[in-house]
Amino acid sequence: MFLAADAPPETPPHTGGLLLLIDGTAGLLTIAALGIALLLFLIIKVRLQPFVALLGVSIAVGLGAGLSVTELFGTVQKSAAVSMIETGMGGILGHVAIIIGLGTMLGAILEVSGGAEVLSTRLLNLFGEKRAPLAMGVTGVVFGVPVFFDVGIFVLAPIVYAAAKRSGKSVVLYAMPLLAGLSMTHAFLPPHPGPVAAAGLFGVDLGWVILMGIVVGVPSVIAAWVYAAWIGKRLFVEVPQDMVEAAAESKAAVAAEQAASGTTPPERPVALGTVLAIIGTPLVLILLATFSSVALDPSPSSSTDSEQGIPHSSRSVIEFFGHPFVALTIALLLAYYLLGLRRGWSRGSLERVSTASLKPVGNILLVVGAGGVFGAVLKGSGIADALADTFNDVGLPVILLAWLISVVLRVAQGSATVAIVTTAGIVVPLVEGHGYSQAHLALVIMAISAGSIFASHVNDGGFWMVAKYFGISERDTLKSWTVLETVLSVAGFVVAALLSLVI
Repeated sequence: MFLAADAPPETPPHTGGLLLLIDGTAGLLTIAALGIALLLFLIIKVRLQPFVALLGVSIAVGLGAGLSVTELFGTVQKSAAVSMIETGMGGILGHVAIIIGLGTMLGAILEVSGGAEVLSTRLLNLFGEKRAPLAMGVTGVVFGVPVFFDVGIFVLAPIVYAAAKRSGKSVVLYAMPLLAGLSMTHAFLPPHPGPVAAAGLFGVDLGWVILMGIVVGVPSVIAAWVYAAWIGKRLFVEVPQDMVEAAAESKAAVAAEQAASGTTPPERPVALGTVLAIIGTPLVLILLATFSSVALDPSPSSSTDSEQGIPHSSRSVIEFFGHPFVALTIALLLAYYLLGLRRGWSRGSLERVSTASLKPVGNILLVVGAGGVFGAVLKGSGIADALADTFNDVGLPVILLAWLISVVLRVAQGSATVAIVTTAGIVVPLVEGHGYSQAHLALVIMAISAGSIFASHVNDGGFWMVAKYFGISERDTLKSWTVLETVLSVAGFVVAALLSLVI
């Protein structure tokens, strides 16, 4: 059934700061509302970097809600005082940073080795000319698992140009299914920052997030493909010749850079099975570990799970290899060998590609960490309890609240990552300590993730990336991409909500 927050204690733990002027729950809610309004103002109007905005607002909210400086920052001297900022930042990054780092390096090796081109070409041949848009959509889903959204566009856009030019049809017909696949994986599936960060904040096993991401994401992306097919036949956009030329120049520049650094892939193409095996390995290992942990002993003294037939030793091995850190490390090592060393790359080349891929990750990790600080402040100040009390009185289920809050934050400021980490900071205390299962919490994460991609418009960098790479006017980008993201978001929420009724 739908999750609903239980009523928390009415008395907040702090009564200092601005609460001297506004007492009790009303004061805490006022502080929360002012904090979110300030966050949006700093990001939208002041154009402050989201990490700085989140950190600054967290401090302001904490002080306003009555937290002391010692509670927020600890003390200069080593003492028993615990810094809420350090705890919030370190708690989430300890889980997220390793997964995002390993996933980013894995995606870089797949990209540079030519795995994406092989994948798309084979799928286009398999589906045929008439089903080429569907082939582009499947390519987006599969290649979108290990690579970031913008990287996927950069690598796969030339293939969209070629397919549209060969058929003489609108570039929208081929681009939108691809973008739907990339966006779905970016929103719903690890190792992408949003779902990984939410899993860390909610304390949900990554296997459950992967499982629910697939269950929710697949029907959602199919709904988006249906809209993509409809709009692609009604909105004709020619192949952008300037971007075709720019892509060719960019490809030549990348090839020259690879040749200079010794990372040029051999002429022999990558095998499709190799690409699929590398992408699928961590997902399968993590899912196996998740379900092996469900097979609990019928009695503490039993050496095997007689009902499920899973020995302790076997389950320990499965859980070891299925831990996200281990599973992603195995996949990365496989990529190093199968896509790199076995095909003539030097160890130095692999190191350079891996190191270069980590450069853009710093901003993402800092934003996620600041989101952890924001959540810790909300919880420590008593604001989270006040929000839970209010939402419980309203009577809306948590999964609906999670989606609505994420939608509002997404539409207001444009960043999906900021929407996810901020929403999670608000929603986590509403479900904490109430005995909700991992599957239920994973569905709440899906609702938050779905809300974070709602109605991409002019304040979202992805909007302009789509318009630029595929030569679509702003008006037509609103008709195609913005509506596509809305369909994906609403479908994702509907599937997650329906599942929460039966799980």
